[in-house]
Amino acid sequence: MEKIFAQLNDAQSEAVRQIDGAILILAGAGSGKTKTITSKVAYLIANGIPPSSILTLTFTNKAASEMRNRALSLIEKKIDYPPLLCTFHKFGLLFLKFHMNELGRSNNFVIIDTDDKKRIIKSFDIDLPIPMIASEISRFKNNLIDPDEAIDAAQMINYKKIAKIFKHYEEYLDQNNLVDFDDLLALPYKILEKNEQLCRQISQKYKYILVDEYQDTNDLQFKLLQKLTLSHNNLCVVGDDDQSIYGWRGANIKNILEFDKHFSDTKIIKLTKNYRSTTAILKAANELIEHNRNRLGKTLESTKDKGKEITTLYHDDENAEARAIAKKIKELIDSGVDPKEIAVLYRINALSRSIEEGLNRVGVPYKMVGGVKFYERAEIKDIIAYLRVITNPHDDFSLKRIINKPKRGLGKATVDKILDLGYKNNSSMHNAFLNNKEELKKSISKKAFNSLTEFFEQLDTLSQKAQESTYDLIDALEDGFGIKNYYSQLPDAMERVLNIDEFYGLYRDFIIQNPDTTLENFLNDITLQSDQDQIDEQSISIMSIHASKGLEFDHLFVIGLEEGFFPLIGDGCDIEEERRLGYVAITRAKKELTLSSSSSRYYKGKRAQLNKSRFLAECGVNKGSLKLEKTTSFKKGTLVKHKVFGIGRVLEVSKVKREYKLKINFGGTQRDILASFVERI
Repeated sequence: MEKIFAQLNDAQSEAVRQIDGAILILAGAGSGKTKTITSKVAYLIANGIPPSSILTLTFTNKAASEMRNRALSLIEKKIDYPPLLCTFHKFGLLFLKFHMNELGRSNNFVIIDTDDKKRIIKSFDIDLPIPMIASEISRFKNNLIDPDEAIDAAQMINYKKIAKIFKHYEEYLDQNNLVDFDDLLALPYKILEKNEQLCRQISQKYKYILVDEYQDTNDLQFKLLQKLTLSHNNLCVVGDDDQSIYGWRGANIKNILEFDKHFSDTKIIKLTKNYRSTTAILKAANELIEHNRNRLGKTLESTKDKGKEITTLYHDDENAEARAIAKKIKELIDSGVDPKEIAVLYRINALSRSIEEGLNRVGVPYKMVGGVKFYERAEIKDIIAYLRVITNPHDDFSLKRIINKPKRGLGKATVDKILDLGYKNNSSMHNAFLNNKEELKKSISKKAFNSLTEFFEQLDTLSQKAQESTYDLIDALEDGFGIKNYYSQLPDAMERVLNIDEFYGLYRDFIIQNPDTTLENFLNDITLQSDQDQIDEQSISIMSIHASKGLEFDHLFVIGLEEGFFPLIGDGCDIEEERRLGYVAITRAKKELTLSSSSSRYYKGKRAQLNKSRFLAECGVNKGSLKLEKTTSFKKGTLVKHKVFGIGRVLEVSKVKREYKLKINFGGTQRDILASFVERI
């Protein structure tokens, strides 16, 4: 017992000692979350609870492995078998191995990966983007929508097609006894929903359930946990509502915010002592997140000293920003700072382009964590391939990449025929088509021939355009081939389109600065910029804020703090989730934090003047840089409903500490009501 509690603070110890009932451990950034949950597993075993009764669920195999090792190291008594500590999906796999027969299928099923899934979909001979279909099928499964329901609910033609493909796909998996990644959660839930007796048996087997990173659970994982706790209420979840940043991929923040509503007699324990960051850094993080309304509320306290004040940078454009940050990083490394303790974060991946080039210029090696370098992204490589073919129609390497992208109905067999003709005649694919049209017309479909004819004609037109007006070429390329439109239909559409806009803006800027240049010069220039020297082990890290979750650095730079970039603004954007991203970014810093913004960047393909991010003012480092916007969804004129007073219309909205006060007209009677006591109609 002494070993378990030796390094725990009072709040951590309280969380560990609580054995029975529903427990919500609100673990702030850097507050020893992993230490607490592993100590709790060890404490349960030390109190005589059989390891086989304990189930701990995580989100990554790495986290599961680390937690298992740490928990076992705290247990002095030798145990014959460790508790089950695994990911949600691993648990689903183990469950299906024992209970797949409940669905009339054998347990010798094969799990397919994402590539297998796409190959199966492709075999159905469809005319829609395969990644889009795969993404929709995943959404159906995670929302427990069966194919017939999907078909009935679909309104638009393309979604009706996808629903029918989903039905075909499910039949294929069933016939071949295959299981995809989403099935590892969806099928166990269906089995438990169908068989209550089995559900009780499983619930009684796992009498103590712990869940890590609970704020990242989706609706299906929540429903699965409800099934697993059918016969008891011993569910301990650890998470941080202020670090819920995956709403875009299905995580539901309500799971943690409303935990006590779903699991009776919940005990809430807050871990607020931060062992990572200085007081100055935590002050900014606390002030920023205080502006969110949908949170349970806690204030992080630093165990470190005050530390250096946060630095803010402001430059004319992204190139000046990149030069300044690269220079500062080089100075840090030259002064003896370990490069592994330095990182640059950004909200959107398109911003990596300028910082990559800035680091390359001063010779600072970098590695990109959880992402792809700007010039290596598929959409950027596609555009560069188009430009190379426009410059040199005989570049077969580039031509093969784009001949059916965006899709124009050209299969592998058609492309191989052109390649064979080129090989026989010792010519490029371009010339092979032009010089052998009649032969090809007989050997390929009419649709494919017409597509090829139009494709090569457009390329020839653009080659001519490149001679006449280099600046206008990029617009003509987009008008002719619709590359942005193609990528806007795929998963991660927003990121991909922003990357394309960044490239188009870079192209236009290059032509403006070099009016007498050629397309070939531009291509040579970006080739030199994108060729980073071999990365050595001593490299700094650059990454998106999403990729930084769980990491920490002594010296941290956050770039792109402008309205429209961070926070992202527009349809589908959630300002509170954007603010939580800001909170995550700030709390990655241990010793020094630099927040950077620029007065202009490429925005939607053109250079635009930008306002500083509201977050700079909200975290207290840039007083009055932007008028703070109220983050309530209630506005003057909003219709609302109160349990007692009925329906009314909002007349005024004002803020009282972290809550919002509404002046509401209820049928002629005006009342002041706190916003949390009414709902929108």
